[in-house]
Amino acid sequence: MSMYTWHKTEATFTQLEENKPTETTTGTKKVGLLKRNGKVHAFAALCPHAGAPMCAGWLDGMGRLVCPLHKYRFDPTNGRNTSGEGYKLFTYPVEVRGDEVFIGLVG
Repeated sequence: MSMYTWHKTEATFTQLEENKPTETTTGTKKVGLLKRNGKVHAFAALCPHAGAPMCAGWLDGMGRLVCPLHKYRFDPTNGRNTSGEGYKLFTYPVEVRGDEVFIGLVG
């Protein structure tokens, strides 16, 4: 039995542009999605530091998400803050089923 409840996002795999953070919803929850090297990563829509919209940011040359407000950088695969400020971006497990993208929520 899975520890996650899987929720379909409004975005499909083919709609997602490679290396472009995209905000979507699943039910009433907003999440960010990033398709990188053909794999989809899901993360909190807002920066854990000051609440800036993460999908208004960009990827740096190392493939890290850059917050548009203070330029904090996060690894999209695990949410680790790579620029040293100590914050963690919450990430979600992802399943791609056909063209549909699902995120796992605990509970």
